[in-house]
Amino acid sequence: MANVNIKFNGKEFLLSCEDGQEEHLEELLIHINRKFNDLKNDLGNIGENKLLLITSVKVMDEYYETKKNVEKKKDELKILTNKFKELKSLVYEYKDLKEGEIKELNVNQNSLKNEIEINQKYYEKLIDNATDEISNFVEKASLNKFS
Repeated sequence: MANVNIKFNGKEFLLSCEDGQEEHLEELLIHINRKFNDLKNDLGNIGENKLLLITSVKVMDEYYETKKNVEKKKDELKILTNKFKELKSLVYEYKDLKEGEIKELNVNQNSLKNEIEINQKYYEKLIDNATDEISNFVEKASLNKFS
């Protein structure tokens, strides 16, 4: 345990604290001393015990307000966390949906590509047949013209 000499309301006190906490204790006492002196200046000399009580009440009020604000922020954080989880879930659902649509489009594209290739071969065959018929017709017409 470490010992710290502090001055409060013009009096010296020796306080103990955990090793390494000396500076923190001194900071706390500076804050309490400042509050005590501010109240003493505002309220006048109403007695040390009453000023200590009012100082304690003020410090506890700040503590509870801070605690209440921390709890409020925790609740807000929980709400935001839940909304984030919902949003994340929606993003993954949307991603899965779009991946499914892309797969379906790829299947349809491949099917259309195959259909185009089949139709291209069919049309090439039709053109070849039409060309052969036109050639045969021209040839017959030429023979009939000379005979």
